[in-house]
Amino acid sequence: MRALLSVSDKEGIVEFAKGLVELGFEIISTGGTFKKLKEAGIEVIEIDRITKFPECFDGRVKTLNPYVHGGILYKRDNAKHQEEAKKLQIEGIDLVCVNLYPFKETIERTDDFDEIIENIDIGGPTMVRSAAKNFQDVLIVTDKNDYNKVLEAIKEKRDDLNFRRELMIKAFEHTASYDAMIANYMNGRFNEGFGAKQFIVGKKVFNTRYGENPHQNGALYEFDNFFSKNFKTIKGEASFNNLTDINGAVKIATSFGDAKAVCIVKHGNPCGFAIKDTLLDSYTKALECDPISAFGGVVAVNGIVDKELAAKMNEIFLEVIVAGGFSEEALEIFSKKKRLKLFTLGEGKLLKAGDKADFKHIEGGFVYQNSDCVCDNEVTNAKCVTNTQATKEQMRDLEIAWKVAALTKSNCVTYVKDGALVAIGMGMTSRVDAAKCAINKAKELGLDISGAVMASEAFFPFRDSVDAAASVGVSAIIQPGGSIRDEEVINAANEHNIAMYFTGVRHFLH
Repeated sequence: MRALLSVSDKEGIVEFAKGLVELGFEIISTGGTFKKLKEAGIEVIEIDRITKFPECFDGRVKTLNPYVHGGILYKRDNAKHQEEAKKLQIEGIDLVCVNLYPFKETIERTDDFDEIIENIDIGGPTMVRSAAKNFQDVLIVTDKNDYNKVLEAIKEKRDDLNFRRELMIKAFEHTASYDAMIANYMNGRFNEGFGAKQFIVGKKVFNTRYGENPHQNGALYEFDNFFSKNFKTIKGEASFNNLTDINGAVKIATSFGDAKAVCIVKHGNPCGFAIKDTLLDSYTKALECDPISAFGGVVAVNGIVDKELAAKMNEIFLEVIVAGGFSEEALEIFSKKKRLKLFTLGEGKLLKAGDKADFKHIEGGFVYQNSDCVCDNEVTNAKCVTNTQATKEQMRDLEIAWKVAALTKSNCVTYVKDGALVAIGMGMTSRVDAAKCAINKAKELGLDISGAVMASEAFFPFRDSVDAAASVGVSAIIQPGGSIRDEEVINAANEHNIAMYFTGVRHFLH
């Protein structure tokens, strides 16, 4: 038996090669892998002894050879193939171990296009595809984490068709994602990221029990190991819907840097948010916004949940808490809640991935765009268009109102007072309905909106929303501006002595 080893990431390759030798394999290798194995005292055959042709063109050509691919591809149970291999003096290669040139690491390290081009692997993917195509006769290994599993399977004669099929699928996934990464990079560099083809590649982290509903299947996939590195299950099992709610809550809670922010989400929409001096105070004020909706909700805590906060949270049923961490005392308190799920995303503080692109499935395809940026300077650079200006405290509340509105389903209107969300209307077909809905809910809950600030993620088409805000004592408003009736809206704000700011930036979220 012969094994061909040619890897860019050489972690574990020496031990793997030694294990193969013990199982009776003859080792063939190339370039740096050959040198490393040789230095480790492993008897290894250099590739040009097999190809009968030297590596050339600075290593661009070394394995693209019929003695290599013939040895991988000929069918062992085909008499004609066996006869042809014998005639051509092609010996079989029974295992191929390849991982590819570090293209991703290269584009992260340099913008030198010549160097980037040289780190596009040609021979590696070709060998992987050849071995994967002939998986019934050839074991294809592309993941260093599989080395021990492969050795054990060979040793225990468990390298059957099912085992080989799993490796084959993994191999084609490996080359497909590699090519997709290159194509996306080239389109990003030369076509502003919008080429004729768009490839979205994710690695599965885990299956969810089901999708949005029990009759659907579901799973979490990740970009760049974000969840594998940062998402930890402390208690329970994350469902499909939990993950989408966690995403919404974390995006809002992390939008204020290291601030002690707490966001409560229900069915994808925020129903509570606050930034106070302590996380306990933040949670308490966030909960006041809509304690009914918060029941069974998802809470994102931008910090570590301690004993006091845990005790407060334990007063109602929460389905999920995601935080920067949990103290041992907090975990002890939460252990009594059987249905509560606990997760961390980050260390100490919550962490968001900050993806550069965003996409949404529609029937027959998907729409793709650059990710929206709700930037910190949008409020500080906003233009006051009224006679009245906001105070320093109101500007702080305007920033909270603006960011929460920007990250909430349109049409959306938010009301914030003293660092806490006091009312919100979201996902409405009319902006004035959103404004009125929020006010009505606040009244039902006995919340005092007077003195609060208000934000809308898109412009007000009429003055009616301003009039509704004035009726409950709103002190300042922030919105993008840009309506043909801006003057009418500004005049309404002046009539009510409300400070109004235009950001010039719209944040629809559909």
